[in-house]
Amino acid sequence: MFEEPNDPFNTSYRYAAYPDEATAREAHRHIDIHRQIRNHALYDKRRADPWNEPSEYTQHKRLTQWKQEWPIYNEVHSKAAQRTITQLHRDQTGLDELTAKGYETGRLKWKPPREFNSVTYSQSGFELRKKSGQTYVWFSKIGEIPINYHREIPDEYTIKEVALKQEPTGDWFVSFSVDKPWEDMPEKPAVEDIDEDDMVGIDLGVLSFAYTSDGVAYGRVDLDKDHERLAREQRTRARKEEGSNNWEKQRVKVARVKRRIRRRVLDYQRKLALILVSEYDLIFLEDLSVKEMLEGEQSAKNKQDVAWAQFRQILTHAANKHGVHVVPVDARGTTIQCAGCDTSVWKPIWIREHSCPTCGLEVDRDQNASWNVLQDGVELVNAGEADADTESFGCFKAAYLGNGLAEVTPAETATAVLANGGSFEPLEVSASRVVESGSPTRKQGSPTLNERATAVVASE
Repeated sequence: MFEEPNDPFNTSYRYAAYPDEATAREAHRHIDIHRQIRNHALYDKRRADPWNEPSEYTQHKRLTQWKQEWPIYNEVHSKAAQRTITQLHRDQTGLDELTAKGYETGRLKWKPPREFNSVTYSQSGFELRKKSGQTYVWFSKIGEIPINYHREIPDEYTIKEVALKQEPTGDWFVSFSVDKPWEDMPEKPAVEDIDEDDMVGIDLGVLSFAYTSDGVAYGRVDLDKDHERLAREQRTRARKEEGSNNWEKQRVKVARVKRRIRRRVLDYQRKLALILVSEYDLIFLEDLSVKEMLEGEQSAKNKQDVAWAQFRQILTHAANKHGVHVVPVDARGTTIQCAGCDTSVWKPIWIREHSCPTCGLEVDRDQNASWNVLQDGVELVNAGEADADTESFGCFKAAYLGNGLAEVTPAETATAVLANGGSFEPLEVSASRVVESGSPTRKQGSPTLNERATAVVASE
C-alpha cells in the first residue's frame, strides 16, 4: 500500500510585522527568557539518568518550581513557556527517529542568543485585533504589534498557535497555525477512476528542474547573479572586524541576499506546484535521497539550489488542498532503465541523451526517466489497490512509445525519437515564464505525449 504523507487539514498564514522600538525590545527580552527556559529544560534532561529522563509533561509541572527559583521565568506567558519545552522534546523526538533509521546524529545543543529568535504562543495569550483599518496581533506581556494582513483568515478556521519571529535580516514576522474544517478539504478521486491522461510522472533534475512524462521540461531558476552578489557581500563582511557596527551592517546585507535566493526558489516551486495540481489528478514523483546526493562528489551546490526535498513538501501540500494524489516512486534505476524495453543502459551524468542498443529508443535522459517514474508509479498503485482494475491503467510504455520495437540506428541526439521511428520536440518552459505568467500547460492546447505518438502512427 502506498501512503500519502502530511496532514491536509493544517496550514499556516504568515504576515510581515512592524513592532515599534519599545515593543521590539520587549519581544527580544521575552525571546531571550524563553531561550533560558529551553536551555534549563535541556540541562534538566541531561542531568537525569538516561533510563529515567523527564518527560514533556513532567517538565511542564516542574516549570512551576523553576519559576520560584528563577523569578524571571514568571515574566513570560505560562502557555508560551510550556510550548518552548514542548518544542525541545519535539526536537529530541526528531533526532531519535533519524537515529532509528540509521542516520548519525549528535545531541541537542545549548542555544546562544543569536540562534534563538522566536517565541510561540499556544492555545491562549494572543488575539487578532482590528482598529481603524489596521490589524494587530496582541501578545500577552509583550503588547500589540501591527501586521500586514494581506490575506484574511476565515472565521471558521481555528487558530491553534501564533509565532513571533525575527529573521537574520532584522525583519519581524507573525505566523498563524490554523486547523481547517473537514468540509473545506476537497475530496480526492478514487485512484482506479483516474484517466491515464490525468496521470503524470515527474523526473527532477538540475538542468531541467522538472521533466514530465507528457514531454514538458520546466527550467530551473537562474541564481548565478544572486550567488555572485552573495560572494561579494561575504568577502566584504570578511574584511570587517567581527562584532563591530560595520560588520553588523554587512551581516544584514548578506542575510538579505540569502533571503532573496530562498524566496525566489520558494516562489517558483509554489507556482510550479500549482500548475501541476491544476493539470493532473495523480502525480508520480521520484523519491530522491537528497542527503546522499549532496554528500556525493558531483554538483552538490546545484543540487542544493534546486531544493528537491522542499519541492516535494510544497507539491504534497498543494495536492492536498486541491484534491490531487501525490505518490512518491523509488528513483533507483529510473535513469538507467530503458522505458521502451527495460534494458539497463548505463550512462555518465554528462551524457544527456538515452540511446538504447536493444530497441533503438533515442530520447532525452530525463524524458526516459519520467516515463519510468510513471510506469513504476502505476505498478505501485496497482499493487497497493486490491480492488482496482489493473487493465484500466493500461500499459503506459506501449501507449506512450508506440507498439513494436524500433528499427532505427542508435545515435546520440538531443531530439527525442519514439520507438516507432517518429519524433517530437519536447516543450521547454523557462523558470521565468512560470513565475511571471504561468506555464503553457497541456489543457491549454499543448498536446500530450500520447497524442503526439498517436499522430505519428496515424501519419505512417
